[in-house]
Amino acid sequence: MNTTRKNQTDQIRSLKKCWLQITHGDWKSIIPTDLINQLLEEETKNFRDRLFNPLVTLSMFILQVMDSDQSCRNAVANYLATFGLIDGNNCSYNTGSYCKARKRLPEKLCKDLLRKSGELAVQNIKSHWKWKGFNVNLVDGTTVTMPDTPANQRDYPQPASQEPGLGFPIARLVTITSLSTGTVLDYALSAWRGKQTGEHALFREIISCLVKDDILLADRYYCSYFLIAYLQENHINVVFQQHSSRKTDFRRGQRLGTKDHLVNWKKPARPDWMDKQAYEEMPSEITVRETKSKGIVIVSTFLDPKATKRFELAQLYTQRWLIEVDLKFIKEVMKMDILRCKTPSMIRKEISIHLLTYNLIRDVIAQAAAKHDLSPRAISFKGALQLLGSSHSRLILMNEDDLVHAYATILNAIIQYKIGNRPGRSNPRVVKRRPKPYPRKQNNVKSNACNKKVA
Repeated sequence: MNTTRKNQTDQIRSLKKCWLQITHGDWKSIIPTDLINQLLEEETKNFRDRLFNPLVTLSMFILQVMDSDQSCRNAVANYLATFGLIDGNNCSYNTGSYCKARKRLPEKLCKDLLRKSGELAVQNIKSHWKWKGFNVNLVDGTTVTMPDTPANQRDYPQPASQEPGLGFPIARLVTITSLSTGTVLDYALSAWRGKQTGEHALFREIISCLVKDDILLADRYYCSYFLIAYLQENHINVVFQQHSSRKTDFRRGQRLGTKDHLVNWKKPARPDWMDKQAYEEMPSEITVRETKSKGIVIVSTFLDPKATKRFELAQLYTQRWLIEVDLKFIKEVMKMDILRCKTPSMIRKEISIHLLTYNLIRDVIAQAAAKHDLSPRAISFKGALQLLGSSHSRLILMNEDDLVHAYATILNAIIQYKIGNRPGRSNPRVVKRRPKPYPRKQNNVKSNACNKKVA
């Protein structure tokens, strides 16, 4: 960069001031104050007057994943348009310095920021957003792909069914999100295949983010004896769909009502992933409640039929689909389904920053919903993303008084992006739009046939 040291310092000071205003103002529940202050202390300790110091780099990384054009070149251009060009500096648009600065960001810091933003969001959940006074969390898994580089292939190899050079590295991702606000509490990442890479193994890595009296809502894949036994022992309630391999007979057990009973499950044989000591510590049997509604058998640990009705469990389980919607927002709206970075370390940072940015937007939505007595789920995520993405450059340059007023205006504007009630709407998992009529690549040898259109 061809900027003077004084101008660099002024730009950094301006951005720090804005972030400090945010952390001590109305946005204090969005940005983790203690971690930001820790970052500032570390930067002060090793200050070298870099233009892309950790705070600036983190800000640019967040704004980069918010933008529709997520390239590094566009991120640098936006930053210089906000600070460099306004000051009349003759700056270089080379992305090398910014890319090196992103590499210097610690992986742990990015993930800690994500976790802290999720914790703060849960602490600020309004009582009327909860289900019968309980915090409900959703869990599910998905996959993401990334550039085909040797480093990415080594840590996240492509499916074995694809020949070398014809596929892309793929990683498995498991997230826990809040039903009330949609924020991500934590995530785990692994290769798509191999030992201890399944959704259960990844979920066990992040299960600590659940606390006593939480409810875990998940599909039938998570309806496992050992998982339910562990959650019961830690006073965490579950609402799962019955696993397809387990048969339900309502003539057995303690009858509670129509298609509603308590049943004891016996401990199955020890799985390969569990050691003998852990297996012996598991209870010999557990008591669960099985109910049936609209052809779906629901397994839960709410054993009292007077406190929790059968239809209430059925209504709660219908909301499990919201995590599919959340993952769609993250992968399609925020374009995380195909990652950009070329090394595993940067891939993990990119995922953490995507999820952190998603949490920041969700937290803004939650504040707008609380201000106007609405549910956060009733406000459009994409509308909020578009509004915040188009206004961030002006917010950074505002003074403290104008910033508070502008933020209040944004909260009032966000609630206008409401999600309509469309009963009976069906979205089958089919593709209507036809792909381009080109043959798919079948080998690494260049062929003239690959350049010909299919008739």
